[in-house]
Amino acid sequence: MPKTVIIPPGSGAPLAPFVPGTLADGVLYVSGTLPFDAQNNVVHVGDAAAQTRHVLEIIKRVVETAGGTLEDVTFNSLFITDWANYAAVNQVYAEYFPGEKPARYCIQCGLVKPDALIEIASIAHLAR
Repeated sequence: MPKTVIIPPGSGAPLAPFVPGTLADGVLYVSGTLPFDAQNNVVHVGDAAAQTRHVLEIIKRVVETAGGTLEDVTFNSLFITDWANYAAVNQVYAEYFPGEKPARYCIQCGLVKPDALIEIASIAHLAR
């Protein structure tokens, strides 16, 4: 099956061997996205809401680069480091996904850099 790598303009080099997104058969898979700047430094240290907004803006850029919108997102996987941040994450999440929400799950875990409080991976179905 043919696939297309999706790398928005201005994206930094990833920390590991992956790309921001891959489009195959009308389905866009957005890699786990952390609150990193282009040099892979954590932004908004200690602020879960600001980190969530930053992550969702990156995901939005990947989806738009592939030709879609956040309305095309059908599933999100959320990873948070502390349940104390869950309400802040959900408040920002609801701004980006108003109305009917995508399916999702959320777990608490450690992330690749200690100051990162949130990571989100997404799946979107794009019109062909």
